[in-house]
Amino acid sequence: MTARFGRRAAANDSSAALEARIAAAPPPAPTPSPPASVQPIAAAALTGDPAYAMKTGIFAALLETLDLAELGKMDQSAGRQTIRDIVIEIIAIQGLVLSAAEQDRIVEELLNDILGLGPLEPLLARDDIADIMVNGFDQIYIEVNGLIERVPIQFRDNAQLMNVCQRIVSSVGRRVDEASPICDARLADGSRVNVIVPPLALHGPVLTIRKFKRDKLTLDQLVGRGAVTPEGAQILKIAAACRTNILVSGGTGSGKTTLLNCLTRFISPRERIVTCEDAAELQLQQPHVVSLETRPANLEGRGEIVMRDLVKNCLRMRPDRIIVGEVRGAEAFDLLQAMNTGHAGSMSTLHANAPVEALSRLENMIAMGNLPLSASAVQKQIADAVQVVVQTQRLRDGTRRITHITEVRGMDGDHIHTVDLMVLVIEGEGADGRLTGRHVLANPPEVLLDRARDYGLDQDLRAVFAKGGFA
Repeated sequence: MTARFGRRAAANDSSAALEARIAAAPPPAPTPSPPASVQPIAAAALTGDPAYAMKTGIFAALLETLDLAELGKMDQSAGRQTIRDIVIEIIAIQGLVLSAAEQDRIVEELLNDILGLGPLEPLLARDDIADIMVNGFDQIYIEVNGLIERVPIQFRDNAQLMNVCQRIVSSVGRRVDEASPICDARLADGSRVNVIVPPLALHGPVLTIRKFKRDKLTLDQLVGRGAVTPEGAQILKIAAACRTNILVSGGTGSGKTTLLNCLTRFISPRERIVTCEDAAELQLQQPHVVSLETRPANLEGRGEIVMRDLVKNCLRMRPDRIIVGEVRGAEAFDLLQAMNTGHAGSMSTLHANAPVEALSRLENMIAMGNLPLSASAVQKQIADAVQVVVQTQRLRDGTRRITHITEVRGMDGDHIHTVDLMVLVIEGEGADGRLTGRHVLANPPEVLLDRARDYGLDQDLRAVFAKGGFA
C-alpha cells in the first residue's frame, strides 16, 4: 500500500478546485427569509385569559361567516386576504377595543388556525428548530442545538390538534383515524411528519415533525460545525463523485438524511437519479431526478405499495443511480442487486450504531425476505455491493458528528472485511459540557482509491491521506 501512495499530489486539493473538477451541481438559489412570526399565545393565557376568550368568539363568528366552498377555490394569497377582511369586520361589529398589534396578532393566529397548522406556524417559521414534538394538545416540545425544551404554546384541545393532523396527512393523500392510527407524511417543504392517534396514543394525538432547514446544509458547512474535518469532507466528496456505493448509518436524529442530501450534491448533473422513500424528503439539486414514494393501503386494505415494490420498479426506469431514503426490510436485497448490476453510486441510509453493525443489519433485513440464500451468499452480496459506510452519531451533548468513514474490502474468510479510513476520537468534555474530540485518518484507502483512479481523482485522494502521514 505504501508504494501506491509513493507520489505526493500537487497542491490542488482545495475544496473549490475539487468541486469544479467533479462538476458538482450549482447550489440552489437562496430562499427568501420568512416574514417575522407573531408572538405565540402563552400556555398560561389559554386557561382563562380574556384575550384568548375573545379570539375564540371571533373564531366562532368567522366560521359562521365564511363560505368554505368558495374559500377552497381561492389561492393562498386571496384566501388569506379574504379571512383578514372578515376578521377585521367582525372586530368592528362586535365593538372590540384592540390595539393595532393585538389585532394583527389575532388575525395572524386565526389565519394559522384555518389555513395553516395553528399554533405550530410560528415554530415552523423558525429555522433553528430541528424537531417539533406534540404530546397531546397541551404539551409541545422542540429541539434546538441538540437540546429539547418545552415551549409555552398549546392547541385549544385535542380536537383542534386532530384537525391539524388530518390536514397534514390528507395533503399527501393519506389518512389517520381509529382504523389507521399511525401515519407517516410530509409538509410542503419536505419536513418529515409522524402521527399516531388514539386508541394507540392514550392521551390524545401525538405529532412529530422533523423540520428541514430552508438553507440546505453542505459538506463545507458540516466542516464549519465540527461534524467532520476538511479531510473527511474531501474523502466523502470524492466517494460521491466517483460513483461509490455508500451506506449512511446512524441512530435516530443523528443526521443521516442531512448527510445523504449533502452527498448527492456531488453527483454529476448528467446522471439520471431515481429516489425511493416512505415520505419524500430528499431534495436533490440535479436536473434529472425522479422521486418515488410508498403508499399505504386504502380503506378496503388494498393498494399498498411498499418500498420493495418501488426499488424493483425503479430498476426498469433506466436509472444511473438509485437512492433509497432508508432501508428497513427485504428491499435491502433489491438495493444490493442494483448496486451490483450497473447502478454504481447508489446510496441509502439505515439505523445502526456502528459500521460493522450496519452490515449485520443488512444481513438481517435480507433474511426477513425469506429468500433462498445462505448466510455466506448474503454476506458476499453485501461485500460486493457496499463500498463505503459513513457512521453518524448524535453525541450526549446534542452535537451531531460523523464518527467513522469505513471502507468495505470484500470477504475475509467467513466475515466481511472492513477498514476505518477516518474515526472520531473523543478526548474529553469542556467546561460548557460540550464533548471535545478530533477526527483521525486511520488507514489509507484501497477500494476507494481504485474508483478514484477511474475518475481522475486519485491524486486528490492521495493528497488527503498524505496530510495524515500516509505518503
